[in-house]
Parts: sequence; structure tokens; C-alpha cells
Amino acid sequence: MFELKTIALFAITAIAEIVGCYLSYLWLKQDKSILLLIPAAISLSLFAWLLSLHPTATGRVYAAYGGVYIFVSILWLWGVDGVKPTWWDLAGGLMALIGMAIIMFGPKHV
Repeated sequence: MFELKTIALFAITAIAEIVGCYLSYLWLKQDKSILLLIPAAISLSLFAWLLSLHPTATGRVYAAYGGVYIFVSILWLWGVDGVKPTWWDLAGGLMALIGMAIIMFGPKHV
């Protein structure tokens, strides 16, 4: 159960980060309203807060979170950008998730 909660928290964290960055991108590169920076700032603040909820060393959390971020970004590519991932994208995302699992759930005592 701990593992599922951790992965779910990482996924929600990744969505918060991606949304915040995406809204900023829309303003910067697609000439959308500057008002998008308000929900972008809220989303990025939520992202930082969500990362703080993990009960382990921050360096380990940041490293493992990176793997989930990669995988969720590929899903974003497909779902929001409308670009179908290649098998290489999916394989890389799966490897990133495996890396996250090793970092977060592997033995901590040497």
C-alpha cells in the first residue's frame, strides 16, 4: 500500500509541475493571456508542497520523482499534445519508472 500511495503522490506532483510549466509556456510562446501565470504559480506552488509530503531524504525523493516525471510527461505528450509516443518513448518511460522503484523501495540499509 505504501508503494501505491508513493507512486500516486509522485504522479499528482508531476501533473502539478507540468500544468504550471505548460500554462507558463502558453503565455510565453503562444501569446495566451498573462492571467495564465496565476494558475501556473498556484500549480507550481502545489508541486513544491507535494514534494515535501514524502517522509524520506529530499535527495532521494527528488531523484525518484524524476523517473515518474519522465513517465507522466510522455503521457502528457500523448494526451494533451496529441503526439503518439514511440516505442522508444514508452521503453524510456518504463525504465525511468523502474529506476524510481529501485530508489524508493530498495533496501536502505547497507
